[in-house]
Amino acid sequence: MRLSRVTRNTLLVGGFFALDKVAAFIRQVVIARQFGLSEALDAFNVANNVPDLLFALISGGALAMAFIPVLTETLTQHGERQTWQLFSRIANLAFIVTGLLGVLVGVFAHPLVTWELGIAPGFGAEQQRLVITLMRLNLIATVIFSLSGLVMAALQAHQHFLLPAMAPLFYNLGQIFGAVILAPEHGMSLGGMTLPALGLGVHGLVYGVILGALLHLGIQVPGLIRYQFRWQAGLGLGSPEVRKVLRLMGPRLLTVLCIQLIFIVRDNLASRLATGAVTALTYGWMIFQVPETLIGTALGTALLPALSEQMARDQSERFRDSIQRAVRVLVALTLPLTVVLGLGMRPVLEMVFGFGKEGTDLLWRVSQAYLLGLLGQCIVEIMVRAFYARQNAWVPLAGAGITLGVYVLAGTQFYRWLGAPGISLADALAFSIEALILTLWLTRTLNHRIMVTPVVLRAVIAAFVGGGAVLFGQSLVQVGNSLWGAIALMGVGGILASPWIWQELRLLIHL
Repeated sequence: MRLSRVTRNTLLVGGFFALDKVAAFIRQVVIARQFGLSEALDAFNVANNVPDLLFALISGGALAMAFIPVLTETLTQHGERQTWQLFSRIANLAFIVTGLLGVLVGVFAHPLVTWELGIAPGFGAEQQRLVITLMRLNLIATVIFSLSGLVMAALQAHQHFLLPAMAPLFYNLGQIFGAVILAPEHGMSLGGMTLPALGLGVHGLVYGVILGALLHLGIQVPGLIRYQFRWQAGLGLGSPEVRKVLRLMGPRLLTVLCIQLIFIVRDNLASRLATGAVTALTYGWMIFQVPETLIGTALGTALLPALSEQMARDQSERFRDSIQRAVRVLVALTLPLTVVLGLGMRPVLEMVFGFGKEGTDLLWRVSQAYLLGLLGQCIVEIMVRAFYARQNAWVPLAGAGITLGVYVLAGTQFYRWLGAPGISLADALAFSIEALILTLWLTRTLNHRIMVTPVVLRAVIAAFVGGGAVLFGQSLVQVGNSLWGAIALMGVGGILASPWIWQELRLLIHL
């Protein structure tokens, strides 16, 4: 059985994303058991927002998404020398801009945190001071990421996915070191050996983030050596290729700003609720990101260079076929997963995070609401990349603006009625609407309908079968309330659902 290039890359990226998520869960479990649903952990989670926004805007999302299509076009039409010249110019620009913005954020950290429309107006004064300190430290990692994110884009444009896929795993290993060694007051016991502990508290978690950023960059350096990267000075603002990247980056920057503002609005609203609401939403988002990353992000990451190449070679029919196949696979996988995970994961959350009954119930409800938007977010991953492969950044910007507007309107109402789960429900609603808008817009642009009705019907049946199996198992035996019993029941639900979506599982091989 011969796999297509996109399928191989998807499986490679998805495999390492899975390892990354395992490492992330280990990290979060260690942190959760050390800090619980506490003010310190709420402060740490909120402090990540603005540095994450800068990273996403400069190289993590805005620039990388605009960079890959142009870099692929340059590589296809002009070769390695001009490709690395373009990379150097954009990397230099990103480093300078990130450094300057980092300084500004550090200087104005206090009003960013305490302002009524800031990131944590509902926190007390001492907790706000802690957020400010942690946020300033986090900016060091952001500057490192300004280069590392672009290295990922450059290697992916060369159809090299191994080292970029490994980078997030190494980032998490750095954070685990911070959580296990730097943060605890007392050493942890592991295999009869007590690990040392430096007792830095929540500050140790931030030092782990900085270490992780260094590892994220370092693991990708061999890829630069393999493809004979040579750094060049200068910004090349007069270069047509640099200008093309910047033209795409302008609307992309605003698009990512809209996305990141969702997280700031989320924590602004959650800071007005009881202690633990911020952490429950952060952890719920992390849980949701496991299936979303393994399915939507992995497929989208592998697909973007291929779609960009198809557009550069004027292969319109192959482009349309790639989108059609991807959407069919996403619908078939996400609908059963949403139901099976939503019904069966509570015992897993209780045993893994140890938040107690009330904390676990809150986390479960938040995660269930996020999962309702799984299909929408996965489709957005594909549709956004389809437009960027066509070097059209304005449609994704319009979609993101609508998403932010829907989220703010729904979130400000839902959180009053439903608390923290209302905030995650607003997220699911907003991204589902964006997915629908982008899909309709793309079909109009391509003058080609995306046929999903048959697969939707079969995926709904699969969801009923899989979810029914989980509920039936829980009603018969108490094993469904244990960690491994719950995992087994969800596995059984997935197996029983798979015959209904077998066509799409086979299609996944030939993407």
